[in-house]
Amino acid sequence: MCEGVVNVLNDILRVDTIEEAFSCFLVHRITSENDKITNWLNDLSTALRAATPEQVELAVRQYLTVASGTSHSRLKLLMELLERLVRTNVLSPRLVCEALIANEKLIYQYQDFWMESFKLLRNIIDGVEYKGVREIMKGCCEKAKSIPKRLHAGLLPQMQILIQVCEHIMDRDASLLPGYLLVNELQKAYPDDCPHWRLARLFSDYILSFRGCAQMVSVIGQAEMRPVVEHSGQPEHLVNPWKLDPITLRFTLKGTLPYSPDLLVKQTGLLRYVLEQPYSRDMVCGMLGLQKQHKQHCAALEEQLVELIVLAMERSEVEGDEGATQGLWLHLSSQLIYFVLFQFASFPNIVLALHTKLNGRDLKRGRDQLMWVLLQFISGSIQRNPLSNFLPVLRLYELLFPEQDPPLSVPDFNQPQCTRQMAMICIWIHLVKKAPSEQTNLIWPVPSKLRVHHEFLQHLVPPNNAALSMGNDYRIALLCNAYSTNQDYFSKPMAALVETIQGGPKSTTPPTAPLSMAVLDSLTVHSKMSLIHSIVTHVIKLAQAKSGLPLAPALVETYSRLLVYTEIESLGIKGFISQLLPTVYKSHAWATLYTLLEMFSYRMHHIHPHYRVQLLSHLHSLAAVPQANQTQLHLCVESTALRLITGLGSGEVQPELSRFLGDSKNLVSAESEELNRALVLTLARATHVTGAD
Repeated sequence: MCEGVVNVLNDILRVDTIEEAFSCFLVHRITSENDKITNWLNDLSTALRAATPEQVELAVRQYLTVASGTSHSRLKLLMELLERLVRTNVLSPRLVCEALIANEKLIYQYQDFWMESFKLLRNIIDGVEYKGVREIMKGCCEKAKSIPKRLHAGLLPQMQILIQVCEHIMDRDASLLPGYLLVNELQKAYPDDCPHWRLARLFSDYILSFRGCAQMVSVIGQAEMRPVVEHSGQPEHLVNPWKLDPITLRFTLKGTLPYSPDLLVKQTGLLRYVLEQPYSRDMVCGMLGLQKQHKQHCAALEEQLVELIVLAMERSEVEGDEGATQGLWLHLSSQLIYFVLFQFASFPNIVLALHTKLNGRDLKRGRDQLMWVLLQFISGSIQRNPLSNFLPVLRLYELLFPEQDPPLSVPDFNQPQCTRQMAMICIWIHLVKKAPSEQTNLIWPVPSKLRVHHEFLQHLVPPNNAALSMGNDYRIALLCNAYSTNQDYFSKPMAALVETIQGGPKSTTPPTAPLSMAVLDSLTVHSKMSLIHSIVTHVIKLAQAKSGLPLAPALVETYSRLLVYTEIESLGIKGFISQLLPTVYKSHAWATLYTLLEMFSYRMHHIHPHYRVQLLSHLHSLAAVPQANQTQLHLCVESTALRLITGLGSGEVQPELSRFLGDSKNLVSAESEELNRALVLTLARATHVTGAD
């Protein structure tokens, strides 16, 4: 401690022997006492101004320690001197306040020191900046914790002076601390309880005063609302209100305000609802902040996918008719493939979670559909992933297909349900085919329950069945699903499918009957990808050969139907725009190009707006190249471009066209003023409807 401060304290606390002996008879002169106080104040000011900041801090702490052990009258005098030093800017108010709060003698048992300390703190806290006030408030709360919950009369003064300090800090008119900062601190530090029950009403009233602010920055009743999921995806400004934390599944509300309790709980119902909707994968990624380029695992999404599959199993058990739940299972298959493919969910985790959820429950009617969903992913990814990722499916098989049940009989292969009923044997065949490539020495005998199914498929495989042709049944689809990873057995049934839609060497007329949607739905994703690849390859060969032969109607219609499947998007619409159209154009196969544009014009409502705008840019570049005697082709290009422009929804225009702001020439036609007028009118309509800039 500074020597000057020590001397002043000794002078203040020194008592003469005569004065002590006659203390009851002495009367002090007021002027003399005031002069003494003034001299002490000057001496303290001189000593503290000459000291370094570290010495000042140490001196204040020692000063308070000495003051805590004096009589009440001396304590009041010392606290008065300290307040005057703060008022005259000799000491920092924050330094004194923090030293008071941190003093080990500041306990409720030392009533005099407690009362005088908080009185001083109340008087000088107005000079402390808001960060210091925040720390002082924390200190007050800690001191409140030390006071017993049961208050007797002797503790009421200590509690009351503490409440007065807290009230002053919370007073909006005092402006000691930003209200938002204080309510944030209170809710973070004391989310469920209060440091002392006497402060509970003060704190709760202060927090509830922000209820109006919380309602202004949130949507009242949002937990009960559900978004409209559009097939074209949602622009970012429409997804933002529905954003969820990917870990807790709570709304991403700004700040710690007293929001309505229903906005602070997990929104599993909201995410599950969106997952159930068709074309919802982009919105799900937007809600959870998932990006394809970042392989981020989302356990909450994985959990909801499992819940949806279990709900589908329960619904299948109730409905009884497989056709009633067919659309739901097809949708779940598409969602599972997408989210697992981009590693937002883990396939082994989903299968193990399903095993846990279904264990002990007698849900058998939906087991074939479940195995069909798993087969969709397994057939397309087993060649690129280790076998261990797919072995948990065998545990699920043991649960859903108990050995004590009678063996499964061959289903009616004239019905599309047969592909679901034989999905498990297809999975087993894929696993057996994968095992040797990993040098697995395990022996994989055919399970007794699946032996009849296996023998049936073996009977269909060439050379046992040399004449493979597509009839009105689903045997070809069964072979494609079971052997899509085995080229020795897969090539002939796939060739039979392709021959059905593009004709064979002996065909005199091109086929006109396309593959039905029932047949396409009965093929696994891997088989559909092989089929669409064969179609694209065939069209490119025809274009490059310049034979002039028209495309078979069955092939065009089947290709159109395959473009609708979102799970084969990479070979579907992406391949159509980036590979097929440019190749056909370079080959000058105008008849084929005309057919492809006509096909796209009447199927564009199934295509994502991003690809439609991309195609519009391609069409403008095609139209800019003059071609003699191709008036009809130019009219077709213009007609397709017009359909693309006018077909954009009002909510789709701004997010999609903004991608081309850097190079707007791609969207403006250099040949057709009518197309540019249509583009301007579409922009005006979208601006008017959505209010976008």
